[in-house]
Parts: sequence; C-alpha cells; structure tokens
Amino acid sequence: MKVTLRIFLIITWSTLSAANAGASSTTPPAGFLNLWNGKNLEGWWGVGTENPLETLALSPEALEAKQSASLDDLSKHWSVRGDELVSDGEGLFLTTQKNFGNFELLADYKTVPQADSGIYLRGFPQVQIWDTTDKEKFSLGADKGSGGLWNNIIKSNGKYPLAKADKPFGEWNHLRVVMIGSRVWVWLNDQVTVNGSILENHFDRNLPIPPMGPIQLQTHGGEICWKNLFIREISNGEAIHTLRGSDPEGFKTVFNGKDLTGWAGPLDCCVVKDSNIIWLKGKSGTIYTKEEFKNFVVRIEFKLPPGGNNGLAIRYPGSGNPAYDAMCELQVLDDHYEKATGNQIDPRQAHGSAYGMSPALRGYHHLIDEWNYQEVTVIGSTIKVELNGTLILNTDLSKMTEFMGSSPHPGKNLTSGHFGIAGHDDPVAFRNISIKSIH
Repeated sequence: MKVTLRIFLIITWSTLSAANAGASSTTPPAGFLNLWNGKNLEGWWGVGTENPLETLALSPEALEAKQSASLDDLSKHWSVRGDELVSDGEGLFLTTQKNFGNFELLADYKTVPQADSGIYLRGFPQVQIWDTTDKEKFSLGADKGSGGLWNNIIKSNGKYPLAKADKPFGEWNHLRVVMIGSRVWVWLNDQVTVNGSILENHFDRNLPIPPMGPIQLQTHGGEICWKNLFIREISNGEAIHTLRGSDPEGFKTVFNGKDLTGWAGPLDCCVVKDSNIIWLKGKSGTIYTKEEFKNFVVRIEFKLPPGGNNGLAIRYPGSGNPAYDAMCELQVLDDHYEKATGNQIDPRQAHGSAYGMSPALRGYHHLIDEWNYQEVTVIGSTIKVELNGTLILNTDLSKMTEFMGSSPHPGKNLTSGHFGIAGHDDPVAFRNISIKSIH
C-alpha cells in the first residue's frame, strides 16, 4: 500500500539538528526521554540476531535469567568512554529492557572503516550503518549510503536510502527515526533516507512487525560510538495524523461531516454528530454510497465501544447481507471481543477479516474508545487492509474455497458496487472517509 510523501508534516517535531551532532547533552529535547543514562548500561541487556517474538513469549522468570546471563558478554564488548557509549564491534547487541510501540528516536554515532552496524527497531533489523567506501560491499549496496532498511527484500521499500548522507569517518552522524505501526521514516544528517516504508519481518516475511519491541544497537565488524540517545513515545492521535497526513490527489471525501448527503440505505440507523457517523445502539442495516466503485482505496477512521461490532461493505450491490451478497464485509470489531462479550469467534470474524472467508491478523488496534486509522485497497479479487500502519490482511478472494459454516458467498466475485457501513446494533463511530478510484 503506497504511502504518500508526508515528511513535511512530521519534520517540525522537536529534534536535534545534524549541525550539532556529537555535541554531548544529557538533557533530552522537549518531549523526549534519555534512552541511555550517559553513565553505565543500566536498563540494557544483550541479544544476538534472534526473533524477538521468542523473547516476548518468555515467562518473567525466564526473561530475567536470560537478561542476567547476557551481562558478562556486554561487559567485554561495550564500555563507557567519557560521554560516549562504545562497542568494539563484537559480541551481543545492546538491547533496551523496555519495549516500545510507536516512537521517535534520536541518536548520534561515529564509526570506523569496514565497520557494519545499525539500529534494530522493535528487535527487527534494521536501519543500516556501514562503511560506504568499502568497495567489497558495493555489491551489497554500501555505496548507496547508510540509513536504509537494508534487511528489506523489496528494493523499492526503503532497502536503499533515498539520499547518501554519511559524514566522513571521525565525524559524528545524526540519525532520526520515526516508527508508527510497521512504517518507518529515517533522516540521516537531516536528509530523508526512508519515507514511510514498511519494515519487513526479517524472521518471517509472512508476518508484520509486532506492535511492541525493544531498541537494539547492533555491533558488527568494527568500533562504533554512540551518544545523545533520546526517545519519544508517539500518541495514537499523532500516529493517525502522521500516517494519514492530507489526502493526496485523487481522493475525494464521501462523507461531508454534516449529514449523509450522497448515501443511501436505512439512514435512520445512525446519526451525524461532531463530524462523525455514529451508529445507533440497537439498530442494524447497511448504509452505502450512492456512487459505485470498481477498484479503489478507502481511507477511514473508526472508534469502537467495548465489544463493538460493525463492518465495511465492499462492492455492495445495494441490497442483501453484505457479508454474503457483497464482495465481502470487512469486519470492524473490538480486538478483545471475546473478553468483552464472553462470546468466542472464528478467526475469520476478527477485525479486518473478510467475514467468513479470510482471517486478518490481530493485536494492532488502538485502545477502546480511541480512534483507529485504516486503509483498504481493493483491486480485482484482492483486498489489502492496513490498520494503524500495519498490514493485517492481504488476500485474494478468488482463491477462497472454504467458508465459515460452509455458507456460500455468492457476491465475492462482484467486480463493482457501492461502499457501505454495515451496522450491528453497536454505537461504532466513523469519520474522515475518502475514496480514490484506481483505473
């Protein structure tokens, strides 16, 4: 799913200028916290190149034992030299004990010839740092510069930096990294090197990056020095603003924020209040745009009550049950539905799923009663759902042959139809709905 250029929306956040890179400061910029205390390795432990999901699954006792066992290795290869955090290029990676979700990270570093390092984000590789003059690594992309997401397979997905911005050896470089969902923005010495690319899961390409994980400083092949390590956790509201930005050219608003002009169906099932469509408790039915769409991208924000249940009708014919008579109903459901209601669901009923046909991944919702941002891309028989910056569904409905309850889905092969909201008695809210047709 393509993310439009929105670097100027987030460039105004508090940051350290590359011009001041290397100037030591233990006082973080406004809104930031120290990631390193400037004195010792308190709050850090050592990890190698391993799937962080395995660590996240450990019991508290097993995790504490693993962390303690790593400290001897850290003491051999990591040290504090004046106001610098220094790695000799060997041993385990320095890893935060705390896990982070959406964040902005600031870091200054300098390295030496033939060194190869980087920053792992939520435990996944990586924002690349290396010797850009090492001709033996030009075939790997070293000549293109540092600051890319080198472990991505897709070259157009941030693998190589958009600009070569490395400073000469002996000089300090300044990195700024923003991560929201699975999407990453990187600035090296104030030049954009990654612009909203998805960080691929190095350990399982079929799964996205988990919503939480540690920051790791890689050590690999040569000395690297760090200082001015600061981090700022990003709120859900700011995350939505950054992901969405301003709707780019080609998108048009299908809900004016005042009334349901342009919509049809049982419009008395919902009210418009404070620029939101709010479904009425106890009401069910499907409202839909009068306009029909074939291939399109829809951008929408939603908010759920505990146990809330609703859906997005895709290529809806204007009548019938959208779960079966439309191409599909994409579930809009409380991610903790079972806990909230006591009712168990099939995986094909979870949020973002093509109801009864294809299950979406779970665990990427914002908190109940907070807004979520979702992009849905429909091309031919394929559907992609990106929730809060993470791809949770990527499916081809033409390949679906098994259905929940063995119920047929006669509408799944529709090639055009209306876009709708399918309410199921719960006061789910929607806002900022825009659609772009793809020709």
